[in-house]
Amino acid sequence: MPTAREALLHAALTALAGRPWAAVRMVDVASAASVSRQTLYNEFGSKDGLARALGRREADAILKGVDRVLAEWAGTAEQLVRLAEWTVGEARSRPLLRALLTGSWSDRLPAPRPVVRSAAGTGVPGRRRADAGRPAPGELLAAVRDRAFAALEQGCGRRPEEEAAEVAQRCELAVRLALSCVVAGPPEAVGRLVRAAISGPGWRAAGR
Repeated sequence: MPTAREALLHAALTALAGRPWAAVRMVDVASAASVSRQTLYNEFGSKDGLARALGRREADAILKGVDRVLAEWAGTAEQLVRLAEWTVGEARSRPLLRALLTGSWSDRLPAPRPVVRSAAGTGVPGRRRADAGRPAPGELLAAVRDRAFAALEQGCGRRPEEEAAEVAQRCELAVRLALSCVVAGPPEAVGRLVRAAISGPGWRAAGR
């Protein structure tokens, strides 16, 4: 059974699918989640707090998805290709994820105002992580890149430093090519572009 927090986040995302963020009312989110409005404010503090939590939830979801794709294609040279294709596909169907990756926020999306921190903090442990807000596009891309690198290194033993640097560079290329296809397309080209970028002499990913 979902917690009140999970139910509220799900209700907010469902509401967002049919109307711009400015038209999403806290009372309606609470009602849809079958909790009191006070519970909603206890969890998130404000509508901005809810927006930050939605961004953080989407960032966490994409990283879990990245791990799943990398694990599914473990031991093959297709890991980076499949990761790029999955990322582009998800960004096409999830506007909030697209905004997180690109930093381009429309008025339909929950883009909270910057956090103003006090010396005492929020005093509400359950809100602290959401208060930190969503990661910047560069932070999210770096997290995806680092996960890809760790997955490619797993089970390969200790690579020579030069070869490890080459693998890291190709992970960076794959992630940035995926982002370019999210922004400018065509999305269908991402697999071909990544294959071209990671091929060549000296490339010895797992399974290759």
